[in-house]
Amino acid sequence: MSQKKKRTESRRETASRWPMLFVMGGLLLVGVAAVLLWGAFTTPKASPEVTGSPKLKVDQEKVDLGDVPLGQTVEVSFELTNAGDRQLRFTDVPYVEVAAGC
Repeated sequence: MSQKKKRTESRRETASRWPMLFVMGGLLLVGVAAVLLWGAFTTPKASPEVTGSPKLKVDQEKVDLGDVPLGQTVEVSFELTNAGDRQLRFTDVPYVEVAAGC
């Protein structure tokens, strides 16, 4: 009788392992799919326009604000980026120079 009981317990242990193995395999597949999708949607690093040196790139070089009344404050913003593949360093404090009109 003990032999029969051992067989039944052995079968129960084996039967209870299968669902756990399916769950673990499913989680593994979901993890692999997530890693592959994450890699597909990340944007590749942009290649530099200039190689071997830094280069300052400005999104707009000229700004026309039209006629501005005296005493009125205007504000303009620029986006500066490094278009080269080397580190961009400023040796002096950057300044803005008005080319025409005050």
